[in-house]
Order: sequence, then structure tokens, then C-alpha cells
Amino acid sequence: MKIICLSCGHKVDLGDAYDDYAGQIKCSTCGAILELKTEAGGLKAAAVTRERPLEESAAAAPVHEPAVRRY
Repeated sequence: MKIICLSCGHKVDLGDAYDDYAGQIKCSTCGAILELKTEAGGLKAAAVTRERPLEESAAAAPVHEPAVRRY
């Protein structure tokens, strides 16, 4: 699955591991935190939750950083 960062426009290849996923990912280019929901390999919802990452606290939800594949 491929998405485009809503903050900077960078193309992110999430791979098959994110075909059925609900949670946050971090853009490897700009550091924005994106909230995603995918089902059956299709994007159902996406939103920017933070333009720039804040200091992470111990109670913060995990943020996944997908492997970077440049095009």
C-alpha cells in the first residue's frame, strides 16, 4: 500500500503489513504523525495528528515508522 503524506507530499510505501491497520505512522521525511485506517489493502481514513512530533511521553501511543522506499 502506498500513501502520500498529508503534511509534505512525500510518497510512503507502507507494504503489505499495513493492509488492515488502524493507528499512527510517522513520515520519515517531515516527521508528521498521521492517523490511518486501512481495510483490505485500501485507505479508509487519514488525518494529520501532529505536524511536528512532540516530546514522547511514556503514556503516548506507539507510532510506527514504515521502512523507507525511495522512488
